Amino acid sequence: MLEMAGPQAELALHQHGKSRVRIARVWRQGDVHHFVEYSVFTMLESDMAHAYHTDSNRGMTSTDTQKNSVYYVAKQFEAPCSPEEFAVALGQHFVRNYPLVWKAKVLVEMMPWKRADMGGGQLHDHAYTQPGQEVRTAYATVDNQGKTEVTGGVKGYKVLKTTQSSYSGFLHDKFTTLPDVSDRIVATSITATWKFSGIPASYDAAYAAVMKAFLSAFFGPAKGGVLSPSVQYTLFQMGQAALNSVPEVESVYLNMPNLHFLPCAPVTSQFENDIYLATSEPHGNIEAVVTRPSTQPHCRL
Repeated sequence: MLEMAGPQAELALHQHGKSRVRIARVWRQGDVHHFVEYSVFTMLESDMAHAYHTDSNRGMTSTDTQKNSVYYVAKQFEAPCSPEEFAVALGQHFVRNYPLVWKAKVLVEMMPWKRADMGGGQLHDHAYTQPGQEVRTAYATVDNQGKTEVTGGVKGYKVLKTTQSSYSGFLHDKFTTLPDVSDRIVATSITATWKFSGIPASYDAAYAAVMKAFLSAFFGPAKGGVLSPSVQYTLFQMGQAALNSVPEVESVYLNMPNLHFLPCAPVTSQFENDIYLATSEPHGNIEAVVTRPSTQPHCRL
């Protein structure tokens, strides 16, 4: 047994855990899907002083085990749960299954996804947004010849749907590991600008109309939604819908990076469109400009 020589010292406190375990959970209850995204931090206090004093890791609940436990415990909830219920269940899992653990500390941060309101009190059955997280933008140029140009915009508006998205038929070669998929979570953070060709009756109303057009094209009807065969296809539909909604808008730029939710099969179980690993890097990044015929795009890709 290896012991380190040195000045006399005492191990006053110790604990070990896993940080930023990002997980998404989907409960499919018929046509209505419930979605949550958590960022989980675990910390265990245990009888592991010997790991600090010797070369023995006997009985240690590794941080990798803690990470995998997050996915496993989420799988056990057959109905939607609160972050508090999840935190308690995860803590109980650690103290009940690992004899050397005498205290489990669990922090769960719940991302602010809300079921999409499609207007008129209609809540979408599988679409979510993060309202209040987006930033509205405006850009204007005015010259001494009396010419004024105005561009409205939005950035950081997160949208997600748990189904009605596929991606297949793309090129496959020796560098391709991504499989074709017929049903997946699709999520993005919309950054967009739109250039006005004239002054609308109300810039506020124009902004609301563009945003409504974006969401309607991305999500589809509140019941059933609309199929997205790719982010590229959906992006064009969103730009086209904005042009159709506001006559004074002549050009729409959209940037839509992927917010990835990757299928995850917790230990001892299979993936059933329920547990996902939430990750931000690396991510795909899709952008384009959609204009009226014979109109110059207002930004350069």
